Amino acid sequence: MSQTAADGQRDFDWEIGSWRSTVRVLAEPLSESADVWLQFAGTSVVRPLMDRRADALEFQVSGPNGSINALNLRLYEPQAQRWSLTFINMRDGLLTPAVYGGFRNGVGEFHGDDQLGGRPIKVRFLITRPSPDEARFEQAFSADGGTTWETNWMAVDRRIRR
Repeated sequence: MSQTAADGQRDFDWEIGSWRSTVRVLAEPLSESADVWLQFAGTSVVRPLMDRRADALEFQVSGPNGSINALNLRLYEPQAQRWSLTFINMRDGLLTPAVYGGFRNGVGEFHGDDQLGGRPIKVRFLITRPSPDEARFEQAFSADGGTTWETNWMAVDRRIRR
C-alpha cells in the first residue's frame, strides 16, 4: 500500500462525481421547540483539487421552505493524517468553523467547536456508506460538551450514473 493510501489522503475519492441528495434539517436545533424537520432535495457534485489533497463539494437543494446553496471545502492535513471539512453557506457567504477527523472501519467521524445563538457548542459529523452508490451524512450538536448529542442534519446521497 502506498504512503498516500495508508495515511487517508484518498479517503474521499469514492465521492468524486454527481449525486442526488435528499436532506432533512432540524428547523431549530438545541431549542425547546417541537422537532420540526425541513425537507430538501437536489444535487451535490464533488470535484477533486490539488492532486486530490483537497476537494470541493457543491451542494444545491430546495424544498417547500426554501433552498440551501453551499460549498464544503475539504482539505487533507498530511502531518496529522486528518481531514478538515469547512461548510460555506452561499446565502451569507460565511465559513463555519471546520470539523476535523477521518475514516475508521468505513465510517467518517469529524468533530469541532462552533457557536449557536452565541453559546458554544460541539459539532459531530458522521459519514457512512451503505453501498458504493449511496452515502449518508449526519450532523449533530451538543450543548453539554459532548455528553449528549442532538442530530440536526441528515442527508442521503445516491450516485447519478451517466
